[in-house]
Amino acid sequence: MRAVITAGGRVGGEYAALAGTFVKALAPVRGATMLERIIGALRAAGATQIAVVGGNEVRAACASGVERFIEEAESGGANLLRALRAWPSDGAPLLYATSDLPYITSEAIAGFLRRVPERTLALPLAEFSDFATRFPAAPPFGITLCGERVVNGGVFSLPAGSVEPLARLATRFFDARKKPWRMASLVSPTVLFRYLTGRLHIAELERLASRALGIPALAVRGCAPELAFDADTPFDYRYACAHA
Repeated sequence: MRAVITAGGRVGGEYAALAGTFVKALAPVRGATMLERIIGALRAAGATQIAVVGGNEVRAACASGVERFIEEAESGGANLLRALRAWPSDGAPLLYATSDLPYITSEAIAGFLRRVPERTLALPLAEFSDFATRFPAAPPFGITLCGERVVNGGVFSLPAGSVEPLARLATRFFDARKKPWRMASLVSPTVLFRYLTGRLHIAELERLASRALGIPALAVRGCAPELAFDADTPFDYRYACAHA
C-alpha cells in the first residue's frame, strides 16, 4: 500500500510556545511527535511506501524513515497537489493522511480501509456520540447535516485513476475546508441553500462528489473517533497532551 502525508503546516503564538516548534507535525504528544505517530500507524496498517510533503525540519525528522520526501510549496493547496501526485499513476490506490492526528492508530486506519469498496474514493466519518464518549470535554468538533452530527476524519482512500479528477477541484476545496458553507457554495447555490436550511444530507454529498469526479465516492460511517481528532488549535493540542 502506498501512502502520503502532508506535513507542511505551521503554527505560531500560543500553539508554537506549547509545542516548542513552529511545525505542527513535529509537535510532541505524550512522548512522540504527531508525524511519528502517523508514520508508525500507516506502517502497522500495511503501508510499504510512504511519502511525506514538508520543509527542511520535517525532512531532518523523517527522511531516513520514509521512501520518498517531497519539498513543500508555499501554500497548503499546492502541497495538497504535490501529495496527490507523490507517486506515479500506475494503477495503484493511494492512502492520503494529514499529520495532525494525535490519537491515530493502525487499528483505526485498518478498520476504515476494510470497509472501503474497490475503486471507491472514501473518507471516514465518526458519529458524534462516539467521538464525545471517546473524548469527553474535548474542543468542539463536527458538522451537522440534515440533523445528523458527524466528525470527518483525516485519512482518505483514493482509488487508482482518482488523482487528476481530484486535483482539478482540490485547491478550491482546500481553501474552504474549515468553513462548510463555503464548501457547499463551491458546488452550487442550491447545495449552499440546502446546507444553510439544514436539508443537506450525507448521501446527497456522496452523489454530488461521485458525479463531479466520475468516481464512486463514499463517506464511511461509524469509523473510529481516533481518525477524526485533529490538533488544529492550541486548545486541541493541550487536550491531546493531557488526555490519553
